[in-house]
Amino acid sequence: MDGLISGNNDGKRKWIYPLIRKGIFYKWRSAISYGYLILFFSGPFIRINGQPFMLLNVIDKQFVLAGQVFWPQDIFLFMIASLVFLVCIVLFTIAFGRIFCGWICPQTIFMEMVFRKIEELIEGDAHKRKKLDAAPWTSGKIRKKTIKTIVFLFISFLIANTFLAYIIGSSALIKIMLEPVTSHWVGFVSIWFFTAIFYLVYSRIREQVCTLFCPYGRLQGVMIDKHTLVVAYDDVRGEPRGKLDRKAVLPTLKGDCVDCGLCVEVCPTGIDIRKGTQLECINCTACIDVCDEVMDKIHKPSKLIGFFSANMIHAKEKPSFTGRMMAYSVVIAVLIGILCYFIFSRNDMDITVMRQAGMLYQQQPNGYISNIYNADITNKANKSRVVTLRPEDPAIKIKFIQAPGTVNQGSDAKTVFFVYVPANKIYALETDVRLQLVSGNKIIQTVTTTFVGPLNN
Repeated sequence: MDGLISGNNDGKRKWIYPLIRKGIFYKWRSAISYGYLILFFSGPFIRINGQPFMLLNVIDKQFVLAGQVFWPQDIFLFMIASLVFLVCIVLFTIAFGRIFCGWICPQTIFMEMVFRKIEELIEGDAHKRKKLDAAPWTSGKIRKKTIKTIVFLFISFLIANTFLAYIIGSSALIKIMLEPVTSHWVGFVSIWFFTAIFYLVYSRIREQVCTLFCPYGRLQGVMIDKHTLVVAYDDVRGEPRGKLDRKAVLPTLKGDCVDCGLCVEVCPTGIDIRKGTQLECINCTACIDVCDEVMDKIHKPSKLIGFFSANMIHAKEKPSFTGRMMAYSVVIAVLIGILCYFIFSRNDMDITVMRQAGMLYQQQPNGYISNIYNADITNKANKSRVVTLRPEDPAIKIKFIQAPGTVNQGSDAKTVFFVYVPANKIYALETDVRLQLVSGNKIIQTVTTTFVGPLNN
């Protein structure tokens, strides 16, 4: 039908009952999905250097990735990561279409690889599920629907708990689970709120997340072109379609498509791939698997539906990893490399030193000249540290007005101090002075600041 895929002509919801066919792409998707699910559910509990593998603690403004702790002071890293993410989406979509949606998107993985399989296990295949929904309420139907609801709620509860663990940390989640509810009202309500959300998404909303709500599908329409590799139907080879006539003696003018309709029946968003590239297509490759199965049975070449660009179908371009795709991949790799460099080369502590504005130098006893400075010290490590400042040149001295002392994790500390420079070392109106931020016997960072003094004639 034309118009909204998930709606009937009378405006009511058209429920989709996709068949499950386990071809080669389905097996690859399953392997990727199982790896993702293992990582998702274990992520909050994996520890690297005492820190969780991933933590997005918005409440305490603490973020952890691969054991690296990030604080609000690392906002520039967030901006770079956002840029990398956006560019990757644009470039990857231009080159490979919406394959992210069908293979990596959490919505698709949970829907197709978890909830859909459970639904088939309890209620049967697509035809049985459709028949069950249309049937009157009987004891058998009530039993199956009740079991499915309980299992769906349980899995949604697990997802909600894991999701919350990524926000508040696994330790805080365990406290909510073990301690009285009255001590953790907010956490308790949050768990059940997210449980309800996930249950509604996977039991009722389903594919409409992809077809109606997800903005990525809409962006795809303006990013793909005739060079983009997408899941597509080879209409040159397949048309005109028609039922296979096994009794025909002479060759027919029909294409390879036998119009079985299985490519539509397996589609999780309910589209007909033979109508061309559509926004609702998530490149899940289910139609490729089932079409290859049919082609094999009728002894026709596979890949009537496959990964094609428009030019590959109509201009007969050979499938290859083109220079354009290689360039996109290189750009993505470079951007990710830049982000990784900044992440893994950053200091656990940062210091910013500023000479007191509007203050001139001061003459001090014993031939010293002094300037007054303010410094901000940021501790981005996962533990508190006792720090101090010292000059790199032993002839220079520091006198603290306000010493830095202990800097708590994720916090800032301010310090005010004088820098004393021997007058005989000053040869310009402005002299560079190097200061070291020290914790214990370890030099964490060395900064250069400007010292103002009289010329030493």
